[in-house]
Amino acid sequence: MSTPVLQVRDLKRDYVSSGGLFRPAKVVHAVKGVSFTLEKGKTLAVVGESGCGKSTLARMITLIDQQTSGDILIDGDMVDAGHVTKAMRQKVQIVFQNPYGSLNPRQKIGDVLAEPLLINTKMSAAERRDKAMAMLLKVGLQAEHYNRYPHMFSGGQRQRIAIARALMLNPSFLVLDEPVSALDLSVQAQILNLLKDLQDEFGLTYVFISHDLSVVRYIANEVMVMYYGEAVEHGSRDAVFGDPQHEYTRTLFAATPKTSVDSIKARLAKKAAA
Repeated sequence: MSTPVLQVRDLKRDYVSSGGLFRPAKVVHAVKGVSFTLEKGKTLAVVGESGCGKSTLARMITLIDQQTSGDILIDGDMVDAGHVTKAMRQKVQIVFQNPYGSLNPRQKIGDVLAEPLLINTKMSAAERRDKAMAMLLKVGLQAEHYNRYPHMFSGGQRQRIAIARALMLNPSFLVLDEPVSALDLSVQAQILNLLKDLQDEFGLTYVFISHDLSVVRYIANEVMVMYYGEAVEHGSRDAVFGDPQHEYTRTLFAATPKTSVDSIKARLAKKAAA
């Protein structure tokens, strides 16, 4: 049996708020003992309302924040955000909700894509350019975009660039933190289809952070529901959506408008034909 890409064991993250003259310091338990295993080529969606701990979890498994306790294993190797090596950093990449905020406005897109190779590999300038150009085309952009700046692109195009940059070092898995929530519905569908196509072609593994259940239902293999820092439900997409076991999961589903990527496509096709 192959080694899972990502293993998380009893992961916890506490924050201590500063006290005052008459107020003691308070400990906030942001993530409370979360565990899961993710196999290569699969997508785990982590869902829940704002403040449930899903983004804190994302920051720990991408080695941005250190866990208070618990273990993180990537490709079977124990990792620790307090002692991150270059090799560890290459294994996990993150795509944020706002792509413009993560792109240097003074840097041309070709340089944005080639920079991870410059820092982490011994590739020549020509090799870096060739790989960056190939990835630009792979995510649906054109060769003429290579020398343009981030402000010259739409939100959807910028997210394509962010995805391309995240893939430049061939990471073991990607964390996608609300990657389509800031985009128009039609663009959301395009980006989700791109992510699925890339996953099918390269065997990519995703941790997909979202509060949008219609998006989760379209892209996920497994779903983990978080509530006040705890994973209250975890199972296959069909099991969780078809027969949710936890009361919070049922409440969350009942409060979500019924829509889907397929319905978005149908509405856009109807509009185009009119």
